[in-house]
Amino acid sequence: MTTAATKTGPESVEELRSSVRFPLRLPIEVTTDTEEVVRAQTQNISSGGVLFDVDQNLNVGSKVEFSIAMPGMILGTPSDVIVKCIGRVVRSHNAEGRAQVAAVIDEYRFQRTSR
Repeated sequence: MTTAATKTGPESVEELRSSVRFPLRLPIEVTTDTEEVVRAQTQNISSGGVLFDVDQNLNVGSKVEFSIAMPGMILGTPSDVIVKCIGRVVRSHNAEGRAQVAAVIDEYRFQRTSR
């Protein structure tokens, strides 16, 4: 089962920050706008974006694509759900030897995994 959604209209950082954030630490692979794939770990996730740690800064405004495997146990579903996202970097800075990158999610789709 695949569902698609697109967010439209301008959203300010303040609006995005008002979304409920879930402190989930999950591994993700991020594909940058230069087609480079980098490993990262989420710090928190909301309906509007994600904050993740990565080994390098990403340019603000750059496009990113990533998939997050949401554990079925957390969602109350019989299997994990993969969320495939397209977004853009809205903030990037160094913290504790790694970069912390905030990305807004512009498009997403859900894909159930089979067990």
